[in-house]
Amino acid sequence: MKTARALMILGTASHAGKSILTAALCRIFADEGLRVAPFKAQNMSLNSAATPDGREIGRAQALQAEACRIPSRAEMNPILIKPSSDCSAQVVVMGRVWGEVSATDYHQRRVEELFPVVLDAYRTLAREHDVVVLEGAGSPAEINLKTHDIVNMRMARAAGAACLLVGDIDRGGVFASLLGTVELLDPCERALLRGFVVNKFRGDIALLEPGIEMIGQRIRLPCAGVVPYLPDLDLDEEDSVGVEDRRDASRAWKSSEDGPDRRLRIGVVRFPYIANFTDFDTLAAEPSVSLAFLDHAEDLEHADLLILPGSKQTLNDLDWLRRSGFESGILNFSGRAGVLGICGGMQMLGRSIDDRGGAENNGVARAGHGLGLLPIATVLEAEKITRIVSGRVRSGTIFEKSLSVDCFHGYEIHLGDTVYHDGAQPFAEIQRCGESESRPDGAVALNGRAIGTYVHGLFSDDAFRHSFLDTARAACALKPAAKKLFVTMDRERRIDRLADHVRRSLDMDLIHGCLGIK
Repeated sequence: MKTARALMILGTASHAGKSILTAALCRIFADEGLRVAPFKAQNMSLNSAATPDGREIGRAQALQAEACRIPSRAEMNPILIKPSSDCSAQVVVMGRVWGEVSATDYHQRRVEELFPVVLDAYRTLAREHDVVVLEGAGSPAEINLKTHDIVNMRMARAAGAACLLVGDIDRGGVFASLLGTVELLDPCERALLRGFVVNKFRGDIALLEPGIEMIGQRIRLPCAGVVPYLPDLDLDEEDSVGVEDRRDASRAWKSSEDGPDRRLRIGVVRFPYIANFTDFDTLAAEPSVSLAFLDHAEDLEHADLLILPGSKQTLNDLDWLRRSGFESGILNFSGRAGVLGICGGMQMLGRSIDDRGGAENNGVARAGHGLGLLPIATVLEAEKITRIVSGRVRSGTIFEKSLSVDCFHGYEIHLGDTVYHDGAQPFAEIQRCGESESRPDGAVALNGRAIGTYVHGLFSDDAFRHSFLDTARAACALKPAAKKLFVTMDRERRIDRLADHVRRSLDMDLIHGCLGIK
């Protein structure tokens, strides 16, 4: 039976650029007329995406599928690990919640139990495509974890993959990290390496060339390319380092902008277990917006609009909110627009959260009082809702101002059912993919200044985002935005720009040769 040729992108460390380079190569191969698919055996991320059939996978694999011009599916990321604490995590297998396990139990026992599932998923993709581009995780040379590492070299061997090793020069120490990684691999693992890539380079290439020649001789591998740093890419990240790199209030709001033409200051609370922080990338990219992630309660006073984002551990993050002094600041928020809660953030804005079955806490029941800004209560259930949705804001207004566009698209990924108290009004009516009936979503406070929704990704919809921002600006006595970003129309161009950039930077003859592609 014919199976796909396999190319694997390994990194010397997390955030070396594996996900983005994988997406670029997916688009390059697709442009060459090849049937290509992405694959990552095991992913650890709190940023996830819904597939068309209602499964949950890592957001990077959803982007990579988009680069391939094919629908995303669970086989592209058969295991997704969503940390619940420093020592435990929720494990999602083939797009469905499989269980909550400790780090020790997973690495020493469960990973071997699940590897056959990983192999079946890969073989399914390999039968249906010409090329599969695999992505590694972290570093393949974590010697304390290598015995049970199923995402890097073991997966490379199983797929018979030609491997490229990527190092990030922007963070420094790229030659040491390349050498150290190769030295820590076993001889049979080194034999799978076909070249190395220096990523995120800035400066004069002539100054880098002596180092490339020396490291090539030391590790006995050719350089497959030097990829210059590409600014303003604005494509999805899933690595936790990605949210750490995002601007805080001290950097975003240090200017003394004022007047009706100034930018709208949006503050997003940076929970310890923040989920799907890419929800706000399109907002941050708008010229009329200054978005910051808030770590300190005192930053609230500078915001026009406050957002409580999604959370993997809603009750734990609610406890953190109170310990950090945010609670009183949110209850007395004097911003000129209001407060928006998304998914877990919406649940926190309600009156109570009841995890009677321990859905978030490994079977341990918990309950807590919410912030009480929304007249709702939440009961967390073990079954996760994962659906692509379309919706309409029920009242046609936000923050007591009319929307010019009240329809949106997005996706649900959440635990919990919302119970409405007397007088509560839903935020929207939504329709899930594959269902004919609509259902209520979210809630609106009686004064209209606090709203909540379960829908992620609604700001990726250009028309709705522009309408939302104009409405929020009107609530703050600001003029409508003079310039607007068109992400939906621009997204394909961004992926093509990335692919063109990488195509020019890599030795594609070397890569084609490794795969036996003419």
